[in-house]
Amino acid sequence: MSDITVLGAGAFGTALAISLARDGSSVSLVARNADHAKDMAATRENTARLPGHRFPASLTPTTDTTNPTPICLMAVPAQSLATYLGRIAPDLAGREIVACCKGIDLTTGLGPTAIIAKSCPDAVAAILSGPSFAVDIAAGLPTALTIATADSSDATRLQAALSTSNLRLYTSTDVIGTELGGALKNVIAIAAGVAIGAGLGESARAALMTRGYAEMKRFAQSYGADPATLSGLSGLGDLVLTSTSEKSRNYSFGLALGAGQGADTSKTVEGLATAKIVSNIGKQRAIDMPVTNVVGALVEDRLTVSQAVEMLLSRPLRKE
Repeated sequence: MSDITVLGAGAFGTALAISLARDGSSVSLVARNADHAKDMAATRENTARLPGHRFPASLTPTTDTTNPTPICLMAVPAQSLATYLGRIAPDLAGREIVACCKGIDLTTGLGPTAIIAKSCPDAVAAILSGPSFAVDIAAGLPTALTIATADSSDATRLQAALSTSNLRLYTSTDVIGTELGGALKNVIAIAAGVAIGAGLGESARAALMTRGYAEMKRFAQSYGADPATLSGLSGLGDLVLTSTSEKSRNYSFGLALGAGQGADTSKTVEGLATAKIVSNIGKQRAIDMPVTNVVGALVEDRLTVSQAVEMLLSRPLRKE
């Protein structure tokens, strides 16, 4: 097995580290906070982010980024990725850096691999995406993901290094499609949560998922993505999972929003920033994205839930 560094000790990074270490890899789990690293080392679990899942012996919590392994998994939120890489980029020279976040940078409009390439131009940039919950991965439940790089040989090498007994990885060279599928589905998951939270019913949720999926494909194709990628794990697969389960932070946020309740702000909800930036880009590119635009307006408090529903239902009738 490989020596692997996981940078970011949130729930997802911790789950990946546990799965890799359980299959024999020597894994360094890098926390951004020294107290967090010390607590994980003492308790042998991540009580703050993923309680109840013990660390294998070959998993080492640390804060040291100065000598990372050849393969580094970047498991930090999309909106923190550029800042974090800006601090540690010199340590990552020549590494294979795999982004494990789903989103589009609100300031630059860049996806994770473009941010990696900008910060670490001599690194191999990859994206890991697909339908996955941290608790499932940590528990050893079967999960399938997509690993995408521009070069198929890099993807194949990373596939072999990062696949485990419960993680099945599929390769792709459509980096843009893989990134955008993972990012855009979070926006639609918020809409699905709003529908259920507001009492609109499961039929309405299914309609929002379907029409939202059409928006995902339109947006991704405008960037040159292969529409087949959006039909795979990192698109449709991830959309189905995150739009139907309360384990999904984006869906849970939408549930609370639709029900008029306060949302949990202690957890990262990637779809909030993504909705804002994608709605703006869609308007600039004249892409028809009514569901995304409504979610963007909702999260910016420019619409109420009742106004959002009325806006979607009053759209002109058209062919599918």
